[in-house]
Amino acid sequence: MSALLSPELLARFAALVGERYAIADADAQQPFLKEWRDRYHGKTPLVLLPGTVDEVAAILKLADETDTPIVPQGGNTGLVGGQVPHAEGNELLISLKRLDKVRAVDPDSNTIDVEAGVTLQRVQEAAEAAGRLFPLTLPSEGSCTIGGNIGTNAGGTGVIAYGNTRDLVMGLEVVLPGGRIWHGMRHLRKDNTGYDLKNLFIGAEGTLGIVTAAVLKLFPRPRSVGTAFIGVDNPAAALALLNVARENGGGTVTAFELMPRIGIDFVIRHVADARDPIEGSYPWYVLLEVSTSAEGGVNEALEAMLMTAYERGYARDAVIAASLDQAADFWRLRELLSESQRFEGGSIKHDVSVPIRLVPAFLDKAIAAVEAFIPGARPLPFGHLGDGNIHFNISQPVGGDKQAFLDKWEKANEIVHAIVAEFRGSISAEHGIGQAKRKLLPGVKDPVELEMMRAIKATLDPKGIMNPGKVL
Repeated sequence: MSALLSPELLARFAALVGERYAIADADAQQPFLKEWRDRYHGKTPLVLLPGTVDEVAAILKLADETDTPIVPQGGNTGLVGGQVPHAEGNELLISLKRLDKVRAVDPDSNTIDVEAGVTLQRVQEAAEAAGRLFPLTLPSEGSCTIGGNIGTNAGGTGVIAYGNTRDLVMGLEVVLPGGRIWHGMRHLRKDNTGYDLKNLFIGAEGTLGIVTAAVLKLFPRPRSVGTAFIGVDNPAAALALLNVARENGGGTVTAFELMPRIGIDFVIRHVADARDPIEGSYPWYVLLEVSTSAEGGVNEALEAMLMTAYERGYARDAVIAASLDQAADFWRLRELLSESQRFEGGSIKHDVSVPIRLVPAFLDKAIAAVEAFIPGARPLPFGHLGDGNIHFNISQPVGGDKQAFLDKWEKANEIVHAIVAEFRGSISAEHGIGQAKRKLLPGVKDPVELEMMRAIKATLDPKGIMNPGKVL
């Protein structure tokens, strides 16, 4: 252990939050030190759970004085290792889970003020209690926290209508390295008083400071929601269907999810009570959701739109949810796509995006390249066609050796990311950079862009103690 983290110094840090909220026991620390896919493991001499912004400020002040590296953590649901300390054990981990207050809800201004440790589900529930909608939705919403969502600029299924987390944040409270607090909890729709500083911290993964609270946008709750499960021949037909839905769907398209047949097969094979919504079998499927502020009529408009799509050859068959339970069954198929893959052996993951119009061409080329590289591999690309974000996952060949397959992870990444670059896309659409993709950035980022990022990091965190070894 570094002399920086001597027992005397650790005792000083522990005193800032109280002995109860300073976890030194190795067993008690375990839930904080590995992510759920078990890819990243770390060590720390101390997990700190501050309960106020002032305690966070005191921790960062002492960390600055003693050059102590700090790793901030929200709900620990990240997939790229950004929230996990390194294995050397010379970093302190700060969990924001105790900063869990909903400070205010203002339905007139359509805003909600929440602390960083509030779970996404609680924000949704608080908005609903006020007759409003907070549209960010993620499979991990019962565990992930708003601070983590902000740190990774989380996306989810509602981006097509409402945007990423970045588009939902109006103001922030941030503790900067050195312990200064930026009180940026603004509720203004218009503010042209210089740089929009909040955007520096959204997607920064705790490398520039620690977000402790946020002002978030709310929206009127839709009065009618229609959900359809649609069979299509290929991604090009799905894209044409998207355009028809936007023009003739009878409301706002609030979700448009693309799924391959193999993914539906995996879910039905491994998940109890999961069933195929459509009798026939089709190469690809779309989960479409349309929302409107009008009372009723959305399903009729959906039916008319689907008839148009069918006549034009974009849709092969479809079923419209007749109840909330049936709509939930449709969504369950989509949400279990990732989980069901683990029952099929090894899975190599990619979280990428390309311009929406290029998604079909990207899929054709990437699928062919992967199948050529790993004969028998089973590509399972799925995701948010409406915003160009595809989770390009690859399941191992049937009966193959799992470890031999996973040993090809980096090379598979190279192949897929090279095609992403060819289509002027992004190697990280919504999960962040963390540890997993840090070394890949120089190969995909403009050199001037990287230079600006490093300059911002050096200005706000000159000692490099905020989540070191992540992003940059």
